[in-house]
Amino acid sequence: MKRNYYVYIMGNDRPTLYVGVSNDILRRVYEHKNNLSEGFTKTYKLHKLLYFEMTSNVEDAISREKQIKHWNRTWKLDLIKEMNPELKDLYDGIANC
Repeated sequence: MKRNYYVYIMGNDRPTLYVGVSNDILRRVYEHKNNLSEGFTKTYKLHKLLYFEMTSNVEDAISREKQIKHWNRTWKLDLIKEMNPELKDLYDGIANC
């Protein structure tokens, strides 16, 4: 069975940003939205899925996550705005597919 891996960016209204990787984006974003894990996203209430990309290769996903994590804030926001110019929460759109 082919598995997909996701690099994603969570944010809040500021937006404060968090970059993560997961093999189950719906589950992981649900956990962030509902503060089910201690850490940065819970502390800063990062409940909006602002950006994601998918790959079938786990090494590519991890490499991309590390790349984006090292970017400055402006570059991350530019990446987000290419896909999501209004900084809307993308979760409902993918959860209902």
